[in-house]
Amino acid sequence: MTAPTLTLQEVKNRHDLMAFIRFPWKIYQGNPYWVPPLIKDQLQKFSPGSPFRAHAEMILYIAHRGEEIVGRISGIIDHHYIQFHQEKLGFFGFFESVDDGEVAHLLLSSVAAWLRERGMEKMAGPMNPSTNDECGLLIDAFDSSPCLMMPYNPPYYTALLERWGLKKVMDLYAYWLEKTFFNYDRLNRITERILKREPHLSVRPLNPRRFDEEVKIIKDIYNNSWSKNWGFVPMTEGEIDDLAKNLKPIIVPDLVLFAYWGDTPVGFSAALPDYNIVLKHLNGKLGLLGSIKFLYFSRKINTVRIMLLGVKHAFQKKGVEGLLYIEIFKRGTQKGYPQGECSWILENNLLMQHGIEAMGGKRYKTYRIYEAQI
Repeated sequence: MTAPTLTLQEVKNRHDLMAFIRFPWKIYQGNPYWVPPLIKDQLQKFSPGSPFRAHAEMILYIAHRGEEIVGRISGIIDHHYIQFHQEKLGFFGFFESVDDGEVAHLLLSSVAAWLRERGMEKMAGPMNPSTNDECGLLIDAFDSSPCLMMPYNPPYYTALLERWGLKKVMDLYAYWLEKTFFNYDRLNRITERILKREPHLSVRPLNPRRFDEEVKIIKDIYNNSWSKNWGFVPMTEGEIDDLAKNLKPIIVPDLVLFAYWGDTPVGFSAALPDYNIVLKHLNGKLGLLGSIKFLYFSRKINTVRIMLLGVKHAFQKKGVEGLLYIEIFKRGTQKGYPQGECSWILENNLLMQHGIEAMGGKRYKTYRIYEAQI
């Protein structure tokens, strides 16, 4: 009997898109650690009207073996990245595949060809769709669920990508912190020392009544503080506004902090309750039953993810980063979140790593970005 033919299909309509979005349910069936994304959020992410698509091209592919879907991938060209880095680099993302090297080869080769046709010289990923969103391939710690807005994948994906010819370009670290790790006497002494040395430094929480103004401060700090980081792409006004709008319902004001040097905002940190604990129970849907489950399981969240922390370049290495970390964990524990993840941290960002480790943080997950000449 002849084996079913392996074919590739470009996503052309909503029916194809729903098949693309729903495919991960097949890959992770029975996996207790995977967190199903909300389908409505995925539809928004792939919408031609999304803020990211205003400066990027994207193609979606589905692989079939006979009638069965066996893989998916996206090719991405972010013109803001090319302009900022002056590098002809395209991306692959949203990669999912059965454990079959032939399927992975077809998916990756097809994206590489699409990128090459458009003048790209290198391909990197996974980016879903950029470093301002989910990115990286999990290469260890497969026995725990991801935190909010962090990826998850089966262990065999590493071999599929590396067999094709992709090589590591950067690792991203996730750290775990628990209240039981903290040496509060030491943290208080560090805080006192920082404030004694820099008396102009202060920290305040987000004011929800001035949300739009607070977002403007974040925009200014974000694009300044991250601009020298590997893989950085400036977020547009539309992208930051869209992210803020989507996250506003789950923000805890005491977990979004601003650092001031006198009257000047110079840094901020943002931690969010880990709503992946809730999403695990919704199976991608938020109807009436999903809303009831959302309210019920929201009360059980005891974890946060510190997902953003930035300090303007002129004020780095003055203790601002440490003060923000200490304050956010003090306030988090007071709010009923005794544990949390700090993610992600670039492997070459030793200053941030040492700061987290000084508070008792333990590195427990690694996400890898791959690259290849095409």
